[in-house]
Amino acid sequence: MVKKPRQTPQILPQARPAEAAHEQLYRTLRGRIMYGELVPGQALTLRGLGEEFGVSMTPAREAVRRLVAEGALTLSASGRVSTPELSNERIEELASLRALLEPELSSRALPRAHAALIERLQHINQSIAAAVAQHDAVGYLRANLEFHRTLYLRAQAPAMLAMAETVWLQMGPSMRLLYSRLKRSEPPRHHRMILAALRAGDEPGLRLAVRADVTQGLRMLAN
Repeated sequence: MVKKPRQTPQILPQARPAEAAHEQLYRTLRGRIMYGELVPGQALTLRGLGEEFGVSMTPAREAVRRLVAEGALTLSASGRVSTPELSNERIEELASLRALLEPELSSRALPRAHAALIERLQHINQSIAAAVAQHDAVGYLRANLEFHRTLYLRAQAPAMLAMAETVWLQMGPSMRLLYSRLKRSEPPRHHRMILAALRAGDEPGLRLAVRADVTQGLRMLAN
């Protein structure tokens, strides 16, 4: 019997350092923008990013390119890179997208909204309350999006959730501006309505509460 030659296991090539640096910078910048750490119209330079994060121009350029493609950054004809300053029309458009996507995500999540999930959402809501008490805009935005993401992950609709996150990303700096205007003194009241609808298994009530929660503030920002 002829023995077959022993096969050598394939080893996938490791990411090159430039690729790893680009991915890390991209994710860091993406988080900063989504959670409102950067204000609308804030300019960024490749040199400045390179110096801040200790990377060369190549990963900085690639990270910026990806964020421009996602609408998280804008690139002017002169080459100036900055966070977006959204017009009222653009805010209305993004608010409409949230009103379409997020009630549907919550509806799909409802059959999997067990007690442990509701308890987790309550805990996140407490973090929101703490951020409000400390007037921590970034902490508030981060916890607020965590509340929604935690619920929507139960929908098991990754493509739809990715679309919602792209909208959040584009609105991050503007949401920071909205927070400063609202001067909140308590967590969003619609979160309590969301939790109540989840406990009751009330799909119409859940859709209504989510829709109101994700659009009310944005309408105020556009006015």
